[in-house]
Amino acid sequence: MIFDWGGTLTPWHDVELPDIWRRICAAHLDADQVERAATALVEAELELWRRGKDEHRSATIDELYALAGVEATEAVLATHYETWTPHTFIDPAAPPLLRELRGRGIKVGVLSNTMWSREWHERIFERDGVLGLLDGAVYSSEIPWTKPHAKAFRAAMDVVGATDPSRCVFVGDRPYDDIHGAKSTGMRAVLIPNSTVPAWETAVPDATIERLADLLAHVDAWTR
Repeated sequence: MIFDWGGTLTPWHDVELPDIWRRICAAHLDADQVERAATALVEAELELWRRGKDEHRSATIDELYALAGVEATEAVLATHYETWTPHTFIDPAAPPLLRELRGRGIKVGVLSNTMWSREWHERIFERDGVLGLLDGAVYSSEIPWTKPHAKAFRAAMDVVGATDPSRCVFVGDRPYDDIHGAKSTGMRAVLIPNSTVPAWETAVPDATIERLADLLAHVDAWTR
């Protein structure tokens, strides 16, 4: 069982990206530099997400700052992490769900399209009590590809020791990246709908759930 992170294990948050970047920049730059830097960072982030969607090529935080022409000092990166922290809390239903899955002998993994480092993600998972419940995780910032590229899904299978995609289930909120990508790789796919994420008509999930807790009924039906 492999999960997406943002919008799945962590509930989706609507944020104003320019405001996020202004807050980060205002903590470290002179007032007359903030708007220019924040605008450059927004444009850089949107371009890297576009590249990931259209070309399935990954990116990193360091690449984002370099593209924007803003120095990614340790202090700036610390503020970046802290500014996003309120939007990173794991769904309270996730820890008991992961424990139930592992109790059934099911390996649990994460595959996330992200520019953030492994260290940032593991800080979140440790804080919210799920790090020890994962058998493996793949972050696109560490590999050349993003979802829906099949090699990203194969990498996630590898870290949990899976070899047969037909015996894997991917759970995510994005019809294109998650559902289309998983199904194209030969996995089952479960959608947690998110009204702000674009639809993808050819992405037909094997199940649709409103809450993480609803997943177990489908898992039990598939493993009978």
